[in-house]
Amino acid sequence: MPTLLIVHHTPSPNCQALFEAVLSGATAPEIEDVRVVRRAALAATAADVLDADGYLLGTPANLGYMSGALKHFFDQIYYPCLDTTRGRPFGYYVHGGSDVTGAVRGIESVTTGLGWRRAAETVKVTGAPDKAALERCWELGATLAAGLTP
Repeated sequence: MPTLLIVHHTPSPNCQALFEAVLSGATAPEIEDVRVVRRAALAATAADVLDADGYLLGTPANLGYMSGALKHFFDQIYYPCLDTTRGRPFGYYVHGGSDVTGAVRGIESVTTGLGWRRAAETVKVTGAPDKAALERCWELGATLAAGLTP
């Protein structure tokens, strides 16, 4: 059974709402035969990444960059996963108070280096998530999970 790994840093109610929407989409009843594993960014390991078939990342934009927790995740898994995970699908969402440009740039840089293939449009949210943002996150989760179905 294919596995979708959701790696997230969820320090605020806004990030929690986005994470819950992503998880709801990824685990929708109509998506069968996909295992969804969720890990906090500080707890996710190279073994988690190697065991997964696709990745969904979530982070706040902090001081113009991805969270330190997601950066730490990338630092821990980069070389152990570099060759083995090339070409695997991924997607991500970013939440910021006013701007997410630096966080997006950082994530794009690392995932390009890893050779991961973006399989869904990035969800960028500033301010409190509205209904449309939550729906885009639900779609992100559903798209990544459905893309792994056998």
